[in-house]
Amino acid sequence: MIFGAFAQESVEGKARKNALLEGLRALGWTDGSNVQIDIRWPVGNSEKIRDDAVGLVALEPDVIVASGSAVIGPLMQATHTIPIVFAIVVDPVGEGYVHSMARPGGNVTGFVLFEYSLSGKWVELLKEIAPSVTRVGVLRDAALTAGAGQFAVIQAVAPSLGVDVTPVNGRDAQEIERELADFARAPNGGLIVTAGASTVSNQALIISLAARYKLPTVYLERSWAVAGGLISYGPNVIDQFHSTARYVDRILKGEKPADLPVQAPDKYQLVVNRKTANSLGLTMLASILIRADEVIE
Repeated sequence: MIFGAFAQESVEGKARKNALLEGLRALGWTDGSNVQIDIRWPVGNSEKIRDDAVGLVALEPDVIVASGSAVIGPLMQATHTIPIVFAIVVDPVGEGYVHSMARPGGNVTGFVLFEYSLSGKWVELLKEIAPSVTRVGVLRDAALTAGAGQFAVIQAVAPSLGVDVTPVNGRDAQEIERELADFARAPNGGLIVTAGASTVSNQALIISLAARYKLPTVYLERSWAVAGGLISYGPNVIDQFHSTARYVDRILKGEKPADLPVQAPDKYQLVVNRKTANSLGLTMLASILIRADEVIE
C-alpha cells in the first residue's frame, strides 16, 4: 500500500493509516494474521514515488491502496492487472485513471475527494468571513487537470460575488513563496488553496505565508484548519480511508475494480479556527459559527 502526500510521522499520515487499518480489522482482516500489509511513504518526491511503485508491484500484492493523484500514475504505468483502490483523488476521469465513475473499466477504482461544484463554495465562504476581500488568489498546480477544473469553477462563481480571481501557481515551495509574495503586494486580497499534491506537501509553508501576508484563506480539508489555517470546507478524509477498506475487502473476496463504481462524498464539513480569525482581525459571524461542524479555539 502506498500513502502519498503526508509523511509517515505526521499526525495526518498516522490518522489516515490507522483509519484504513481499523476499517480492515472491522471487516476481519488483521495485519500479520490473515493479511500482510506493506506500507510505503513516497511523500511528494516523484523519483521515489516511481521507485516505490515499481518495487511494490514487484511484490505482486493482491491489492494496492493509493492515496492521492501523485502515486496513481506511476502505479498504473507499473501494472495493468493488480487492483488499485484510490482515495482523495479529485478527477479520476479527467486524469484518465478510470473510464467513468459508474463503470471504471480497468484495474483502478476508489473514492473522489469532492465534486468540482464544491470549489464555488470556497469563494462564497471567503467573501462571507472576509467581506473586504475583492481579489482572490487561487493556489493550484496548473499542470493538473484537477487544478484547472477547480480554478474554472471558482472563476465562474467569482463575478457574482464582486471579486477578481487570479491564478497562483504552486508546483513547488519556491514557486509558492514567489507567487504569494507577488500576489500579496496589492490590498484586499484573499486566498483559496485547492487540492493537489504540491499544496498538501507544502501545507506548513502555505499556512505560514497566509499568516505573514495577512491573507484570509479558505482550505479544502480539516487538517489545514487544525494546523492553523483560517477555515476549511470539504470532505472528511479519514472517513474516506474507512470506506477504502470496504473496497479492499470486496476485492480480496473476489470482486473486480472494474465493477466497483467510483464514489463521491455525501457530506462535507466546515471547520473554523477562531484563533487565526482573531489574528487576522476578522469577526466571526454567527452564521458561520452556527453552521460549523467544529470551531478550533
